[in-house]
Amino acid sequence: MRAHRAVLSSIGLATLLGACGSSQPAPPPPKPAAAAKPAVPAGAQAPAPEEKVAVPKYDPRGRRDPFETLEVREGTGGLTVASTKLTGIVRSNRAALALVEAPDGIGYILKPGDTLGDGRLLEIGSDSVVFTVTSKAGAPTNRVVLKLATN
Repeated sequence: MRAHRAVLSSIGLATLLGACGSSQPAPPPPKPAAAAKPAVPAGAQAPAPEEKVAVPKYDPRGRRDPFETLEVREGTGGLTVASTKLTGIVRSNRAALALVEAPDGIGYILKPGDTLGDGRLLEIGSDSVVFTVTSKAGAPTNRVVLKLATN
């Protein structure tokens, strides 16, 4: 029994001393020196700046870009909460989701805090959802309640 304790103590001491070593971390590698720009002689034109490469845009084929934030567009073409309808509510132990359909037939799955058009989803009830809607910048917000349609 004493022999086992002595062995365990030796292993513990060696581990402790190994972890408390005084070795310093290696210094970071030196950064390469920046290449010097060639001087432009007096009277000569500077070279044209490099053109930016055009990044290909999302090809929606009739659908909106899922990575773009839904924002209110100026004019009559913008999505508004009042023009949408609540088509379903999905609940789990941890979260609730609202299924909302726009007038053009596109469906959105929203959780509290998400924005849709001119509104932000505040809460999801058992058969309704509540949005806050701002009509114009700086104007007070209104509450819009969408109720689940019963068939």
